[in-house]
Amino acid sequence: MGRSNGGRGSAPDFNCLVNPPCVLFEDEHLLVVNKPAGWNTHAPAPFAGEGIYDWLRYREPRWADLAIIHRLDKETSGVLVFGKTPLANKSLTEQFEQRKVSKRYLLVTDRPRPKNELVVRSNIARDGERYVSVRSGTGGDPAETRFTVVRGALLSSKPGETLVAQGCGDKSVPGTEIAAEPRTGRTHQIRVHAAANGFPILGDTLYGGTPAARVFLHAQAITFAHPASGAAVTFEAPGDMAEAPRFALRGALMEASTTDACRLLHGSADGRPGWQVERLGEFLLSQSESALTEAQREQLAAWLQQLHLRGAYHKHLDRRVRQAKVAQASPQQVLGDAAPERFTVRENGLQFELSFTEGYSYGLFLDQRDNRRRLLTGHVAAGFSLRVPPSEFRVLNAFAYTCGFSVAAAKGGAHTTSLDLSKKYLEWGRRNFALNGLDPAAHDFIYGDVFDWLRRLAKKGRQFDAVLLDPPTFSQAKESGVFRVERDYGRLVALVLPLLKPGGILFASTNCATLPPEDFLAVIEREIRSAGRHLAQQHYFPQPPDFPITRYEPAYLKTVWLRVS
Repeated sequence: MGRSNGGRGSAPDFNCLVNPPCVLFEDEHLLVVNKPAGWNTHAPAPFAGEGIYDWLRYREPRWADLAIIHRLDKETSGVLVFGKTPLANKSLTEQFEQRKVSKRYLLVTDRPRPKNELVVRSNIARDGERYVSVRSGTGGDPAETRFTVVRGALLSSKPGETLVAQGCGDKSVPGTEIAAEPRTGRTHQIRVHAAANGFPILGDTLYGGTPAARVFLHAQAITFAHPASGAAVTFEAPGDMAEAPRFALRGALMEASTTDACRLLHGSADGRPGWQVERLGEFLLSQSESALTEAQREQLAAWLQQLHLRGAYHKHLDRRVRQAKVAQASPQQVLGDAAPERFTVRENGLQFELSFTEGYSYGLFLDQRDNRRRLLTGHVAAGFSLRVPPSEFRVLNAFAYTCGFSVAAAKGGAHTTSLDLSKKYLEWGRRNFALNGLDPAAHDFIYGDVFDWLRRLAKKGRQFDAVLLDPPTFSQAKESGVFRVERDYGRLVALVLPLLKPGGILFASTNCATLPPEDFLAVIEREIRSAGRHLAQQHYFPQPPDFPITRYEPAYLKTVWLRVS
């Protein structure tokens, strides 16, 4: 984005935006990562959660041409290689096809161990959602795997965590650690061969393994000829399979020195229906529709100890929150030290003020972290940037709340206008500007009804390079009346289009779980066409990976970036 003058944000310093911890190696041709268990290699469907490939590809301009060379199952962790150049893609594809790539996996089984070394040769054929091992000549494709016993293993779960689904508390799970070297690359090959020979992988219930917190299979190392030099290279992915999958996933996403706020537990997606837990700096915030159980309290205490945090709070999720007093709606302290009235968290090198004393909302929506980063860097997705104009880049942030989007945009060099119905939240936003070395006086803060002000700004002929829309699912104001996302989002888009310059960026978002993404996009596109405008670019993003999407915990957040000509 363009740089602004007069204290409106200096040239952004992106030194704080380091590579995510999952990156093991990068050069001109290769990007090598350590994929955590529970994350797909790529998105399984258009509106499903991003796979690690999608998340990386759209994160950095230099990763825009990433290519998938091989895949790991969702529940398998470990080393994963992406190509960055046509040379790398061609070379690695040929090496995989010619079986010149060596891979080493580690698995854990709690069943009787095989002999010290075992070579399994069979054909693998599909059987519904599973694959089966069959004799050669009876169908399927030939597959060969070499297994070597490494050691007996005692997997010690962290306090309060459970490795085996039936419940082992903080006890140890006896097992055997086995190295597996696949000589071929069939789908589920290692899992099928291990199960067919009497030692299914711990956690691999699809193939008869004991239920556990994850599938205990880790891609430890890969060796191949470097596509440019031809020299043999080996990449290894360290992995602690006994670590809780939820912590491994979050640890792969965010560098602790720049980000200390994320969702640690996302309901059914993390095996705890109806319960959400967020890390907010030095504190934990638990959320559910009921009081904490004793088991949940013990879990929070264990996490405080494990993460070296100060205290924990609990918020009762109540649909009647609008009738509750501030003190009743605010989170309540349940463990450890009390939080200060105001405290700060880090996010992508920015700082934001939070509070547990201001009612239902504490000051920051964590599920918008990646979108704030896009405003900060000016990079939306592969091939989609916030272009640097010859003049100042101006951003209107409607429904600004505590101005998180505005802070990110201003730190990226934009002049921002923050519009909200609450004076309290706009003052909070000014403090967030100051926290990040930005002069609030160099930016605009408008108090009032958003719909009324959108009309007034249009009458004044004001236009912006980008308009940001993230309205509440339901709101009510004297001037504009009742707003419901399902019914009125199109009306909102129609109001902002006159304020958007030709070629400008419209960011549209909603957390309305009952509005399907297809309908959400259709409403926006219809309003753009009705206004005689054209959609030049579009990129849809679901909620970030620390808010996992599963059939048991469906997506709720929908966000889309659009360039409108």
